[in-house]
Amino acid sequence: MRRWDGIEAFVAVVQKGSFTAAAESLAVSPSHVSRRVAELESQLGTPLIYRTTRSIRLSDAGEDYYEECNRLLQGFLSAEEKISQHSEEPSGLLKITCGATFGERFIAPLLPEFLKRYPKLKVDLHLDNSRVDLIRDGYDLAIRLGTLEDSSLLARRLCDRTEYICASPEYLELYGSPHTLNELTRHNCLQGSTPSWLFLDKGQRRELRVEGNWRSNSGPALLEAVKAGVGIAQLPDYYVSQLLETGELVSLLDNYRYPLSGVWLVYPKVRQQLPRLRLLCDFLIESFEENPWVSAQSAAK
Repeated sequence: MRRWDGIEAFVAVVQKGSFTAAAESLAVSPSHVSRRVAELESQLGTPLIYRTTRSIRLSDAGEDYYEECNRLLQGFLSAEEKISQHSEEPSGLLKITCGATFGERFIAPLLPEFLKRYPKLKVDLHLDNSRVDLIRDGYDLAIRLGTLEDSSLLARRLCDRTEYICASPEYLELYGSPHTLNELTRHNCLQGSTPSWLFLDKGQRRELRVEGNWRSNSGPALLEAVKAGVGIAQLPDYYVSQLLETGELVSLLDNYRYPLSGVWLVYPKVRQQLPRLRLLCDFLIESFEENPWVSAQSAAK
């Protein structure tokens, strides 16, 4: 089984980014992890990881070997999960990644109820606006917003999501309202995590690159700049619906609004048969049957 110990240690080092972090995740010492990886490299006759004092880097052989080993490890975990179906209660760890603001507002508040239903399960919720590699970083589930990119990952739709081009009345009084997409070039377009906005133009999906003097990967920070009259931004409904109703913000270019956006539960194909993952996805979809931001607005009236 020593070869297996080395594989487990090697995969942990790649996923965690260091020997120390890998050792913590495996509940062993860093020297133990280092020995197991060195033994594995000796058995294979080739270096897998180049080590420096501050970082690690995979060799070409290490890149190929990691992909196969991680697939093998995920298959082993899946086999264990199938065996656990014979027990009375689901158990195991669910590792989830989600954007910071959406996760804090709408996902994190739901998870305590999920854990009450299934007390033998564990949840590791990682909130970050960066796009992680689910397979490489060992995640079971990602909650992603907007239009999905082509991918080998599987997805289930969690809920609808509508994005609005909006500005404050003060900004529009000073600079006027754009009525066509071309007129956006004359406006200060505040950017979020991407430099492009998505529209439906003459029945076709269109991405339009915009320019402005403000950019932030934080939705709340972007919203505050729009409310302050700095410029125009494209923001999702859960940020702006109530502000549009009260008139604090104004919706623009409604005829160009892209209708096919959404919030998605995304997971690797190798994980789709995990009962605990299916339980979590079903629970979240059930919880989002009525969008929570719509419910919150109704309750506030």
